[in-house]
Amino acid sequence: MDNEQFILLRKALKKTQTALADLLGVSVKAVHSYEQGWRKIPAHVERQMYFLISRKEKKGRKKACWAVSNCPPKVKRSCPAWEFQSGDMCWMIHGTQCQGHSSHDSKDVLGRCRECGVIKSLSPAFDDKGAGEGEPSK
Repeated sequence: MDNEQFILLRKALKKTQTALADLLGVSVKAVHSYEQGWRKIPAHVERQMYFLISRKEKKGRKKACWAVSNCPPKVKRSCPAWEFQSGDMCWMIHGTQCQGHSSHDSKDVLGRCRECGVIKSLSPAFDDKGAGEGEPSK
């Protein structure tokens, strides 16, 4: 997540920098630094932003990862996102079978997630950045 997406999501959440800092459990100075691009946004903060926006936005926009990725039945059955019926929150679960292989590294997982239609379908804020793949369903 870059600083522009961070700002777009904060605005989509309708939160001030102070209010968002409280939600994320970080200092206001950290939020300022993320928005200015002075600090990289840590994986746990990025994941928390995705979680907050996923709970705020309308349910009709959410997509299941197995539908976005057209996963074969064998892959679905071995995936924790399918097991827990959390296809709209696959980015929150380690060990998912994203793109045919599992990963347990948060940075690796979120790197692939940023390009996925599941994340891009979470909020219209991603449409402003040219979401492209996985256009939101209405």
